[in-house]
Amino acid sequence: MQFRHLARVGLVLPAVLLAACGGSSDSAKPAADQPPEALYSQAQQAFDERDFKTATARFDEVERQHPYSTWATKAQLMSAYASYQRGDYDGAIVALDRFISLHPGSEELAYAYYLKALCYYDRISDVERDQRITQLATNALNDVITRFPSSDYARDAKLKLDLTYDQLAGKDMAIGRFYLKRGEY
Repeated sequence: MQFRHLARVGLVLPAVLLAACGGSSDSAKPAADQPPEALYSQAQQAFDERDFKTATARFDEVERQHPYSTWATKAQLMSAYASYQRGDYDGAIVALDRFISLHPGSEELAYAYYLKALCYYDRISDVERDQRITQLATNALNDVITRFPSSDYARDAKLKLDLTYDQLAGKDMAIGRFYLKRGEY
């Protein structure tokens, strides 16, 4: 009986001691509530210094602390752009999809769709590999052209779309050559 009591204390005591020693570091604490302009300015400074990971976190903090401000809308888009710049294309796509769904009437909507298309376009691989991303890029570029036909983004999307079609055709040619070499035609 006494042994069980000691065993329980022996199991609980180290856990309590470890929790007490944990402390908190300043880097883990969220930023104190600040005006949205100040937070956005800090995020923009990190972005300008090409510290895209910090910029993304700070832009996200603007939205977290001031979700209904006009700064939050700008910060959402800049967070996606910072993610794109650092090569976190999936993170950028998620952020852009969220922006598109939350702000369907935004003046920046064409840019959001275009940036989403670039997230796919920049990941297109050579014709010997799977072309799923190329197909997603094609679809996203077509979205830009269809939704915003008179924008500058649509003009650039048309040029990029031609390259995606060439890429998909190249894949078909690679498949054809493969079977031709094997004599299976």
